[in-house]
Amino acid sequence: MDAVTFGTDGWRDTVDAFTDDRVRAVGQAVASYLSDESNEGAVVVGYDARESSPAIADELIEVLRASGRDVLVPERDVPTPLVAWAIVDRDLAGGLMVTASHNPPEYNGIKFLPADGAPALPRVTDAIESRLAPPEPRPRTEWGAEHEVDLLESHARHALDLVDADLSGLTVAYDAMHGSGRGVTDALLERAGATVNRLRCTSDPTFGGNPPEPSAAHLDDLVAAVAGDADIGIANDGDADRVAVVTANGVLDPNLFFAALYDHLLEHDTGPAVRTVSTTFLIDRIAEAHGESVYETPVGFKWVAAAMANHDALVGGEESGGFTVRGHVREKDGVLMGLLAAAIASEDPFEDRVDRLLAEYGEVHQSRVSVDCPDAAKERAVATIGDALPDDVAGVAVDRVNDADGFKVLLVDGTWLLVRPSGTEPKLRIYAEAATEARVETLLAAGRGIVEPLV
Repeated sequence: MDAVTFGTDGWRDTVDAFTDDRVRAVGQAVASYLSDESNEGAVVVGYDARESSPAIADELIEVLRASGRDVLVPERDVPTPLVAWAIVDRDLAGGLMVTASHNPPEYNGIKFLPADGAPALPRVTDAIESRLAPPEPRPRTEWGAEHEVDLLESHARHALDLVDADLSGLTVAYDAMHGSGRGVTDALLERAGATVNRLRCTSDPTFGGNPPEPSAAHLDDLVAAVAGDADIGIANDGDADRVAVVTANGVLDPNLFFAALYDHLLEHDTGPAVRTVSTTFLIDRIAEAHGESVYETPVGFKWVAAAMANHDALVGGEESGGFTVRGHVREKDGVLMGLLAAAIASEDPFEDRVDRLLAEYGEVHQSRVSVDCPDAAKERAVATIGDALPDDVAGVAVDRVNDADGFKVLLVDGTWLLVRPSGTEPKLRIYAEAATEARVETLLAAGRGIVEPLV
C-alpha cells in the first residue's frame, strides 16, 4: 500500500495504480477512520467523467456498505463541489470523490471530504493512510444500503439563493471541457435567466484529447465564442471545482478574477480575504483600501478552507482558479463561481472592472514555470535551494523570505519569487509577480538559475 499517498488534494496517480486491492484498502481505511471517530452516519461517493471512475466508485461503495454504512450515490458523474455540498446539506459523515480533476484521462484520484465538506487536513489524511488494510466485511445481513440520489437540485437551489442574480439579457458561452460541469453549470446559468451557448458539453472520457484544464492554451474556442456574440465565457475543469473566465480581452488571469470577485463582494458585504502564497498581492491592496485584512496560507485549498473558518473570511482563493465565498461550503466550487462570475458581468463588464482596479491599485503580472523533480527528491531539493538563496534576485535586494510553503522571496521593490514543490506532479514550481510582464520573465529566469543546478 506504499503507492497510496494523499497529497495536496487526495490520492492521485495514473490509472494503472488504482488496482482493486488498493482502492478497497482506501475504502476500508475511510470506514475504519469514521468508526474510530464515532461518526456512524451515511457517506456519499461521487465520481467524475473519466472512463475508470465509475468502476473505482463501485469498489469504494461496496467496501463502505460491507462495513455497515449506508452510501448515497449520484445518478451520474458529478462535480466535486456538489459532493461537498451534499455532505453538509444532508448532515453526512463525509464523502469520497473519484476524480483526477484537471489531469489527463490516464490519471485518476480519490479524495476524502469530512463532515464539514471542506478538504481534509493532513491529520485526517494521515489517519486514513495509517488505516490502509484489506476490507473486513460484515455478514451480508449487516451491510449498509445503497441509495441513488439527485445531488444537482439542492446545490442549484442553494447557489441561486446565495447569488440571487437576474441574468436576463446576458449571453454566456460555457465550456465544460467534456467534464462533469456539463448539464450542471450551464443549467444553473439558464435557471438564473442567462442565454447559454454550449461548448464541449457532451460526454467524452478522453476529454477530446486534451487535459480538462481551463488554461489559456485550451480555451481558444471559448475565446472565439466571446469574440462572437457572448458577453462572457466561463469554463470548468474536469470535476468543475475550478473556474476560468473569458472576457472581450481573452482569458482572464485567475488572479485578476480573484481581485474582481473580492471587489464585487466588498460592494455588498465586509470581511477579510484568504489567499495562498502563490496568489497576487493585488488582493492585499484591495483589502487595505477597505480596511480589511488578508491571510496568507500555503498552497492547497485545505489551508484556505481552514483559514476561512478561523477568520470568518468573505472569500478564499488561489491563483489556479479555485474559490469559494462565505455562506457556502468551504471547498472550491467552479459551478457556484460560474454563476457568480456571470452575476458580476451582468453589473459591469469584467474588462472594465479590472481596468479600474489596475488603474487604482497598480499593474500586476504573474506567471510560473516548472522544473522536473522526482517526488522522492523534492524535500532534499527544497532544503538545498533554501540554503542557496542569494541576497538579491535579478538585481534587486531581498527584503525577506517566507518559508511557509517552499521559499517565497520578497524583494524590496514589492515584487516576489516563489519556489515550492508541486503537490500533484513530480515538479518544482517557480512563480513570479511584478508590475510588468518583462520583469516577471526576468524573475522567472533568475528562479530557474537558482533551482535547476540544485535539482
